[in-house]
Amino acid sequence: MMRAMNMRGRWPLRLLATLLLWLPLLAWAQPRAWLDRDRIAMGDTVTLNVESDQGAPDFTPLRTDFDLSGQTSSRQVEWSNGSMQQRNLYGVALTPRRSGALVVAGLQVGSARTAPLTLQVDAATVAGPDSNAMAFIETVVDDETPYVQQSVGVVVRLYFASQLASGELVLDTPAGASLQRVGDDRTDVRQVNGRRYNVVERRFLLIPERSGALRLAGARFSGRSAGGFFDDFFGGGDGRMNATGADRTLQVQAQPAQAPQPWLPLQSLQLRYTSAPTRASTGEAANVVVEAIAEGATRAQFTDLPVPDLGSQAQVFAEPAQYEETFNGSTPRLKITRRYSIVPRQPGPLVVPGPRLPWWDVRNGKAQQARLPDLTLAVAAGTGAGNASPSPLPPIDTDAALPGGDAPDSRIAATDPRASGLSKQPWPWMAAAIGLALLWLLTLLWGWQRGRRPRAAAPVAGGPAVPNVAGGRAGVAELRRALDGEGFEQVEAQLCAMAGVERLEQVIARLGDPAQRQALQDLQQARWGGQGDLAPLRARLREAFRDGPHWSVVAAPADTGLAPLYPPRRT
Repeated sequence: MMRAMNMRGRWPLRLLATLLLWLPLLAWAQPRAWLDRDRIAMGDTVTLNVESDQGAPDFTPLRTDFDLSGQTSSRQVEWSNGSMQQRNLYGVALTPRRSGALVVAGLQVGSARTAPLTLQVDAATVAGPDSNAMAFIETVVDDETPYVQQSVGVVVRLYFASQLASGELVLDTPAGASLQRVGDDRTDVRQVNGRRYNVVERRFLLIPERSGALRLAGARFSGRSAGGFFDDFFGGGDGRMNATGADRTLQVQAQPAQAPQPWLPLQSLQLRYTSAPTRASTGEAANVVVEAIAEGATRAQFTDLPVPDLGSQAQVFAEPAQYEETFNGSTPRLKITRRYSIVPRQPGPLVVPGPRLPWWDVRNGKAQQARLPDLTLAVAAGTGAGNASPSPLPPIDTDAALPGGDAPDSRIAATDPRASGLSKQPWPWMAAAIGLALLWLLTLLWGWQRGRRPRAAAPVAGGPAVPNVAGGRAGVAELRRALDGEGFEQVEAQLCAMAGVERLEQVIARLGDPAQRQALQDLQQARWGGQGDLAPLRARLREAFRDGPHWSVVAAPADTGLAPLYPPRRT
């Protein structure tokens, strides 16, 4: 009996010894995760390490609270107790998106999962020009109380006192607005509080989409300096450089009820003539060039300069506007140049109405109208070769003879100097006339043979047809005039005329540009549906048809002059 009890006592000891032997292997199979620091400041970066022998971890759950960068992996092989063991180490740099106690979620690694970790993120200390910091950020907004859909210039300047080996400057897009980077970075060197800083200046355009408070989070910089003797001597040997700009809160104003349409909020708008003729001739183009400079506008939101309406007195051909976007300090500036070719149809004074452009003054909070004076052209009868008709010959009386028995031909020679060469040297003129007659006969023969050739096959039934575009540049100019100030019925009529169809559905079917088709479909829905706000729709139509309709073109078979290999099937 004692022997049985001894045997029973040995089994737990043997089992315990076996578990102790297998414990290192079980611990090795379990993936392990750790942070190189458990407390950082907002804007700093921490490294997460994961050790595993079951493959790479899935870092996707971390993207909720962190920005991920600099992923690395390494492999080590070790011999232990006569067996080879492989160890994989994975690392990723984490930049927190908010301050406070953040939980680094457990990661799935093969069939196992790492334990969650806690990271304490302290609120960032915003350094300014007076802090004498190694790096700081300055943010300039050109308008603290903008209107809805107003272009707001934002300039972010990064100051750093050491040379950079790498770095990243981030400005997040705020909720309720759009933000886009404009142009290239500018670099400079400035002295601040007796210290020399390198400066990187980056420009953005912020467009609020709704009224109310708009919070623009401060820009963040995270980088590493190139290092040097002074950095190591003063304790900057790790090379890390971080900076966070101050948050800004903008109070966005709603669009005023009395604002002119289309809605164009600007800080200033100036118009001027860069070419303003005072004289013109019938049938000849007189060029008028108008320039507009808009402070606080972008190309996307600015409407085209209007086209003057001269009715039946003259034709107006408006060329596409030329745009130039720059910055005036922190304020966006747009320069628009447009050329108009005016072709008078009759002599006399011609009054060209000066352009008028309504806009909203965001500085003074009231409606304004930019305008130029009318131009008066003194139009004379055209004298160009392309417009002048040849002067008629004097009338010939073929029945009456001139005194002295002269024939009628001698009368022509006597009264018209152009005919004097005929009586002196008739043979060259006769040869030229015979040559012209032969050329005319050859042309008739060529046309007769061409008419007998079989015509090219028609487009496939149901395929897009090539519209018979009416008017060329004049048609595009009429379309722009309709889009600028006329009703949508005139816009529809002009598009149908340019396509050679009767209904807008046919125009949509013949367009090859998806944006233009969608704009016309929205026009149909707005007109025949619930109406709605048509001002944004008109702006979309102007932008979509800026250079005229883009038709679907079916390539016609080349006319080689030969009969087709297979005659068309008769139905």
